[in-house]
Amino acid sequence: MSAMAFAVIAIAVCLASCMQASIGFGMGMLAAPVVALVEPSLLPGTLIASATVVSLMVVVRERTSLDLRGTGWALAGRIPGTIAGALLLMWLPERGLALMLAAVVLSGVVLAGLGWQPMPLRRNLATAGAASGLLGTATSIGGPPMALVMSGEEGAKVRSNMSAFFLVGSLMSLGALLATGHLHTDIALTVVALIPAVVAGYVASRFVNRHLDKGRLRAASIAVSSLGAVLLIGQQLFF
Repeated sequence: MSAMAFAVIAIAVCLASCMQASIGFGMGMLAAPVVALVEPSLLPGTLIASATVVSLMVVVRERTSLDLRGTGWALAGRIPGTIAGALLLMWLPERGLALMLAAVVLSGVVLAGLGWQPMPLRRNLATAGAASGLLGTATSIGGPPMALVMSGEEGAKVRSNMSAFFLVGSLMSLGALLATGHLHTDIALTVVALIPAVVAGYVASRFVNRHLDKGRLRAASIAVSSLGAVLLIGQQLFF
């Protein structure tokens, strides 16, 4: 990979890390289309690993707002979703899988835009966790299902609980990718090289968070989910 290509990916990861640390998700949304254009062999492992790093930092920062019970139900759903995502990578054509998942995300976004707000109950958290595991493992874009369930909460609670979910869930996804042969040495080296960009994005998020109240956080979550799904469709149809 050339120095220019790495610089482009680093900038995308920095911005995506800021978004992830501000609204609780977004690493795959913002950075995946860029990485897919520059160095597609790094997906999805590089972004899942980078999301693990920033999620750990957010959990430490927002630890007083953690709700381990709710996160536990979401993680219980994430396990079968992660397995399904890894198997889908092996069985289904990449383009068809990405388009199908993007359509599911957009459907949820439309419902949310019409005022639908699923409560963070056990059933909804487990369902969102399963959907997030499937999406995240298969495409590195796993945020929207959890965002739709959690976006009605206060900012610190959203960030802490989604980050705890993605911290453990991303480790599950990395394990599944390793087991199915989708991780390699180039990904590991790139992740290490990108750590400064991840940290820079995390630091920038501390300034962004000052302006995010509950309403703005929900609006940002819906907007980012829409953008991610559209970018994923565009990536598959035109590149």
